[in-house]
Amino acid sequence: MTLINCTPWGEMANGPAYLFRLTNSSGAFVELTNYGATIVSIHVHDRNGRLGNVILGYDNLQGYMADTNYMGATIGRFANRIAGAAFELEGSFYQLEANDGVNTNHGGHSGFHGKVFSHEIDENSIIFRYISPDGEGGFPGTLQLTVTYQWTEGNALLIRYHATTDQPTIANFTNHAYFNLSGEKSGIDDHKLRIYSDNIVEANPHHIPTGLILPAGALTFNGGNVGQKIAEEDGRRTGLNTCYVLNKQNTQLHQACQLADPKTGRNLTIHTSYPGILLYTGDYITGETHQPFGGLCLECQYFPDSPNQATFPDTILRPGEFYDHSIQFHFN
Repeated sequence: MTLINCTPWGEMANGPAYLFRLTNSSGAFVELTNYGATIVSIHVHDRNGRLGNVILGYDNLQGYMADTNYMGATIGRFANRIAGAAFELEGSFYQLEANDGVNTNHGGHSGFHGKVFSHEIDENSIIFRYISPDGEGGFPGTLQLTVTYQWTEGNALLIRYHATTDQPTIANFTNHAYFNLSGEKSGIDDHKLRIYSDNIVEANPHHIPTGLILPAGALTFNGGNVGQKIAEEDGRRTGLNTCYVLNKQNTQLHQACQLADPKTGRNLTIHTSYPGILLYTGDYITGETHQPFGGLCLECQYFPDSPNQATFPDTILRPGEFYDHSIQFHFN
């Protein structure tokens, strides 16, 4: 049985924020907040039995309100970039909020990372709900989203995304946790990563897909050190912001990747129902609390710019349809 505690965490203009703690019988626990349906911390044991937080975050609500890195947040309506902050759907043109140059990233300024969700506490899970009105951020349709977090006895955090709409729209949700399995601020260079993918989505320097799917080649991760893939150009380290096409794709949970920290012995295995996973090595982390390359994101999702790429998996959600995708983070 998961023990769930709820603590008031601050007042927002559009509702109160709460901090939830889900603890299993081993003492490992996850902290969540309804602000952005965000993962605040994940405390799991190392090989010596010591608890440590394995994601980047903040100690208070103010940190998340000031954050520009999407730390642990639920991303929507559309994860990652949409070229030109626009798309066409069934003969209609939709202009979105441009927040990444001329492009939209992570839903624009009206993204779900800054929304206050309603909540419900179930037997061993937290259920967050948000209703996104028609036109919010430029997206069509009133969208009803449910994000469910479940913390198990086996140290698995299961995230389920359910959504419906009253008009044809596009949908692509993920979580933006930055993982650092060391539990310290030592960076992620020595982490070992395996991604179950032979191909990547080719993108231009602004991370907009060209429409081509290419062999991963030198960007293949077969269990080597993450730091070995981080290049240095003109005195600056340039990391990765790459979408991988997962080898096994179906509607059930399939293995996406494994991340390990040899120093602490902590391991993370990710399963998902999504067709892709985006690796971001945290190059542009800003603020006083965290530094670039202090953590990496493994964002299970549809491919970036899918609404403008006819050959990519379909991200259209229509009335009467039920959006249903899952991500599982399993720690051992």
